Amino acid sequence: MKCRHCRERAGWFTRVCADCQRLLAIYDLHKGQLGLPQFLDLFIETGLPRRKIEAFLDSALHGEGSVKDHILADMSTQLLGAMGVNTRQSAEDVKRLREKGIWRGMGERPKE
Repeated sequence: MKCRHCRERAGWFTRVCADCQRLLAIYDLHKGQLGLPQFLDLFIETGLPRRKIEAFLDSALHGEGSVKDHILADMSTQLLGAMGVNTRQSAEDVKRLREKGIWRGMGERPKE
């Protein structure tokens, strides 16, 4: 079976490979507490290849947007809360904004 995150071989009876399970455990442990740069630092510390981390961040989480969209939604919710706005941003909201064009370049590697 292929991993639902990185699309590499996961095993006979599992849908998530061991590497993506490690990344998912880090995400679950720190979600809502860290921003994207801090998550990237933790993911890089695992020693996994960059393409594996990028595939994980771009993968759908529970069918509600990518892992990166979830992280950014939590960050924007915290920012709005700090400004006194009582609202909750969802991963779908972030995805919609990104696809709308305002944040089109968000999440892409900078041009070298």
